[in-house]
Amino acid sequence: MNQSQIGKFIKSLREEKNLTQEQLAEKLNVSNKSVSRWENGKTMPDLSLLDMICNEFDITISELLNGRRMNIDELKQLKDTVERLINYSIEEESSKAKKVNRFLILGILFTTLAILNNYIPYLDFIFRENIAQFVNGLCYGLGISFELIGLYNSSNRIYLKERKGKKR
Repeated sequence: MNQSQIGKFIKSLREEKNLTQEQLAEKLNVSNKSVSRWENGKTMPDLSLLDMICNEFDITISELLNGRRMNIDELKQLKDTVERLINYSIEEESSKAKKVNRFLILGILFTTLAILNNYIPYLDFIFRENIAQFVNGLCYGLGISFELIGLYNSSNRIYLKERKGKKR
């Protein structure tokens, strides 16, 4: 992002539309000094004005920030890149959700096995009594551990989503 190049681009767009700095400033509800500073590359337009400037000159924000008009191929490439980023983000979120679900399911499974063993001591038939108790305790421990990890990851995902939403 070259501030000087963006300023020259804004000036050329303004001149193409036969607008004075005062007229453009009036349309954007800023001072003509602000427009002058943009065009001289001393300052950048406020982020809140980018959409209005783009609408006024019928350009994209990418073109404004690049300081030049983009050809159709460049715009298609940019669109493809943005779509790929969105798809990647969706896939990443889906992958994280599946991982959380796996932890919760494993936790429930191990806890259920341990609880069932208290009512139907099936481990006593497979192992000696002291080993059966160890395996039962291990099932409880793994079950609770997996559930806690799943719950932590789940709540952490929700927290991070909320933070992202607040930043936008």
